[in-house]
Amino acid sequence: MRKDLPQEQLNQLNELKETQEKVSNGWIDYWLDYSAFDTWQFWLNVSFIIIPLVVLYLLIDKKRVFLLGFYGFNIHAWMVYTDAIGTRYNFFEYPYKAVPFIPIHVGIDTSLVPVLFILLYQWILKNKKNYYLYNFGLILFLSFIFKPIIVAHHLFHLKNGANYFYIFLLYVFVVLFSRVITNVFLHLNSKAKVSETE
Repeated sequence: MRKDLPQEQLNQLNELKETQEKVSNGWIDYWLDYSAFDTWQFWLNVSFIIIPLVVLYLLIDKKRVFLLGFYGFNIHAWMVYTDAIGTRYNFFEYPYKAVPFIPIHVGIDTSLVPVLFILLYQWILKNKKNYYLYNFGLILFLSFIFKPIIVAHHLFHLKNGANYFYIFLLYVFVVLFSRVITNVFLHLNSKAKVSETE
């Protein structure tokens, strides 16, 4: 038998949903006024989505496509989670977006950054280079060169005490955690192959 929610809880839930709907509609109105199809920022953001995916399609090692795709999806997922938390708690914001319906920056966090890390990982595997050293270099570039450039063009804002070092730490977390998860799955896969041959 289903029990109804207590009235006080139901009232608060409904109030939060109404507030969320107003905020969502406000973001769409803002996007239409300042960030829609008639702005160069919109088209730059669209290019952050499309160009990296085209480059990845052309350059990805087809023999390692599942490994690279799994690793890249890890980067993508953790970037989205950290970005969603950062934007929700107002540590950073995106004044211009390609997609107004979600708080994160779809182009940078879901396409450009994961593709950069996928292609670097592919190069590291092919050339047997140090994963941590080269990822550290890319993280430094993204944190202290790329992010300041997009801040200067108001595509990204740091707020409430957030700074580039925090961005650096987020990238370190994402890259390390993605590597751990990928290695766990590689280990499980190799164990499964061994048990198949026995």
